[in-house]
Amino acid sequence: MTSKSSLSTPLGKVRYLGAAKSGTEHVWAMRATSAALVPLTIAFVWIILHLVGKDYATVRDSLGRPLPAIIMLLFLGTGIYHMMLGMRVIIEDYVHGAHAKTWSLLANTFFSYAIGLACIYAILRISFV
Repeated sequence: MTSKSSLSTPLGKVRYLGAAKSGTEHVWAMRATSAALVPLTIAFVWIILHLVGKDYATVRDSLGRPLPAIIMLLFLGTGIYHMMLGMRVIIEDYVHGAHAKTWSLLANTFFSYAIGLACIYAILRISFV
């Protein structure tokens, strides 16, 4: 039994937004970060495997070059954003109390930004010093 009536407004149908108004954007963000992480992960692993067994000066010199530093920044930034989106879904699905959900979402956002800033700082410090 299908119903011809819908709870979506005409504007919501055009924008493909459901009741939460952001589900589609979230799904596309997860897909985009997943797609971006495929080549970035391959490049990141290649860089790390290339550096295994090298001395400290060689590692600093290699990571001080623009291309490896940019690849690492993109990989870590995209990966942390993807992690934040995934944890948001888990929190929204499995944390049921309103206050607990709000605090969990805030903690997730804070943790993601803190880890992201620490990674950016570390890579930039290696790159520019």
